[in-house]
Amino acid sequence: MPVLPKPIPPLYAVYVLRSTVRHASLYIGSTPNPPRRLKQHNGEARGGAVRTSRTSLRPWEMIAIVSGFPSQVAALKFEWALTNPHLSLHIPSTSRLAISSQTKRNGQPRRPRASLASTMSNLHLLLRVPSFVRWPLRLHFFARDAHAAWEKWCAAAQASTPPHLAVVTDFGAEVPPAQESSSSAAAAAAAADHAHGIYRLALDYEPIRDYVAKGQDVFEFERLGRCVVCHEPMAAGEGVYAVCPGSGCEAVGHLSCWSRHMLGPDAHDAIIPVEGRCPRCKGHVAWGDMMKEASLRLRGSQEVRKLLGKKRKANS
Repeated sequence: MPVLPKPIPPLYAVYVLRSTVRHASLYIGSTPNPPRRLKQHNGEARGGAVRTSRTSLRPWEMIAIVSGFPSQVAALKFEWALTNPHLSLHIPSTSRLAISSQTKRNGQPRRPRASLASTMSNLHLLLRVPSFVRWPLRLHFFARDAHAAWEKWCAAAQASTPPHLAVVTDFGAEVPPAQESSSSAAAAAAAADHAHGIYRLALDYEPIRDYVAKGQDVFEFERLGRCVVCHEPMAAGEGVYAVCPGSGCEAVGHLSCWSRHMLGPDAHDAIIPVEGRCPRCKGHVAWGDMMKEASLRLRGSQEVRKLLGKKRKANS
């Protein structure tokens, strides 16, 4: 059966996991649902990874997450690069920080042991390379020492936070290391405030509900008019269009026109913008949100019905 195109997922994240019992033990993975995935790693739900199944290392905590990937495949590419910084082709050889000094039995380079400092330095590097720097990514820190390691590396590398990257800190879900046994750490984890940390991440499309509803109305009732950028007339079903996310603004334009306008005259070789301003209302436009709404409108009729709570006419 052919694989049907899907809308951009509401969340797909690459996470850094750490044992609360042995802080030197780290694990990198990806998931659309961090709270559920953490339960799997801690043996509270079926699933998880073999490397995190040792009871002597449980419970685990998520100390950092990168979100905003446009697809599962994009997140998996980033996950692999962060797990294998000594091999990833996303990192130029002249910029590589992780170097393998040993080989496996098959002759392939052995992965260097990761530490918090090395993980943060490679995370900083990957978020600046051309492959990922223009993606609408967001970096979340849930542990103070992880954030401190990030800031320390930024200072040491004399490089500020990568452009367009939002860095968010939320230390409310921190769990202290176990002092006597893993059971005491488990009790501390169970008592953690679930109103913080990974439990505050939006796992659905609710944050853009009003935007989606507006887009549905504009296109269902064919209030397209002329392109907000090139001013040429637009006909329903004859092109890929996007609508301004601003409240009360129904500016619609060709996708290519929006891109050209938001990139501006100094775009050079870039074809995908990160953010900009609407030509009509002058409001802020996040390219990632605009693409998420467009992908839901064009590919996610089921998700739209679930989000808006009523049936809507399918797009042709």
